[in-house]
Amino acid sequence: MTGDPLPETVDGLPNLCGAEDEVARAVAAGRERSLWRAQGGVDFTGVRSACTIALHMHQPLVPAGGRDLRTAALIGNLQHMTEHPAVGDNHNAPVFAWCYKRMGEIVPRLVREGLRPRVMLEYSGTLFHGLRQMGRGDVLDALKGVTVDPAFQPHVEWLGAPWGHAVAPSTPVQDYRRHVRAWQQHFAALFGLEAVGRVRGFSPSEMALPNHPDVAHAFVRTLRDCGYEWVLVQEHTVEQPHDGRHPTRPHLPHRLVCTSSTGETAEIVALVKTQGSDTKLVGQMQPWYEARGLAREPLAGREVPPLVTQIADGENGGVMMNEFPSKYEEVVRAASGSDVPLMNASEYLEHVWSIGVRPEDLPVLQPVHQRRIWERMTPGDGPARLAQVIGELSAEDPRFHVEGGSWTGNLSWVRGYERVLGPMEEASALFHRKVDETGVPTSEPRHRNALFHLLSSQTSCYRYWGEGLWADYGRELCRRTIDILNYDF
Repeated sequence: MTGDPLPETVDGLPNLCGAEDEVARAVAAGRERSLWRAQGGVDFTGVRSACTIALHMHQPLVPAGGRDLRTAALIGNLQHMTEHPAVGDNHNAPVFAWCYKRMGEIVPRLVREGLRPRVMLEYSGTLFHGLRQMGRGDVLDALKGVTVDPAFQPHVEWLGAPWGHAVAPSTPVQDYRRHVRAWQQHFAALFGLEAVGRVRGFSPSEMALPNHPDVAHAFVRTLRDCGYEWVLVQEHTVEQPHDGRHPTRPHLPHRLVCTSSTGETAEIVALVKTQGSDTKLVGQMQPWYEARGLAREPLAGREVPPLVTQIADGENGGVMMNEFPSKYEEVVRAASGSDVPLMNASEYLEHVWSIGVRPEDLPVLQPVHQRRIWERMTPGDGPARLAQVIGELSAEDPRFHVEGGSWTGNLSWVRGYERVLGPMEEASALFHRKVDETGVPTSEPRHRNALFHLLSSQTSCYRYWGEGLWADYGRELCRRTIDILNYDF
């Protein structure tokens, strides 16, 4: 990829907007290349089954750089933990920082030994910025090494994410698109335009998938418009359209097809993450042992190896912090050259397409509860009819909802969070009126400043923990966003 590199920061803020066309060209160029099949050294004809793991890393930005919440500097939560080690589990801050860095050191060492490690990485934009802000450039440098060095590119795959770790079901759809584009530009500024062209898969924060038909359609449209080819989904957040059951063959790739109330359809390849979000599964490399018990399955008239897919927080919990590195290395040694290799997801899909399977051949999934909706209405009936059907189903069955699904089946990202969602929606609506409707260019400093605060305010952490300090953080960031929009525009 030619052209001048993007600056990492602009006016002291992360580079989130203003180079959309340049990033889009880099992404489009990356889609024209086969990236992994020829370089990975995997003989797909001899693969019985495979395993892919992803490590999710995130820290929010918090208004905690001072005693007064209304004036405190916005800093990374890892920095706050480092500066207050006696509070709660903040003593883990150095270990967390090591977890963010260590794959940049483990993978090169294993490659130099002639082994074939594989790992997918997904970092939030707020974590990237927080690391740089607190002076941990060593972490970013280690990650850059395995990202830009051709020797390590076949082994490490980056997944896209919403910049501020926003959950798709309850984030305004226009803002979710901003998160997706902001992450792409920030990543390109950190690791290069060529690197962002290699990011083909998307990992939704908290594995949260919208199931409201119009929001789900907008979600998939956003991913496709931003150049993504596949998305990771949790198995109990999707259903088979013909019977409403969760995927019966979860280790094969699927198509996620989402239709809106107006009859528009968008689809994307989906890889199904099985089981819960227990870091012990990845920390002990259980997915690889599960894959060893599987065999090739028929798909579109061909036999393909199933892929066991799992993602977990890369730093939380004693198993992940302490046991994962040695277990990962042990499995890499056992899997390299075997008929049950570790494979990254885009590498696996490239091999599947190479044997003649096409995306349109894949079995179809849709978000949960949509079968019940389409039994009562036809796509094209419109939003009013959809709202009526949702009201009827909700009244008949308290278990029915269109609040989306995530890694845990009993957590809503809407109920109980009104005191955060209200200010968030107010800030979003004001951004639309003050910025979008007036056509303020994305290259303007005031646009970047308002966007930075808007996206920072929408992180899932401000809802996940309910009321208390974290909710106060979220409301304060919304207040700052609203003030910026009112005074600067």
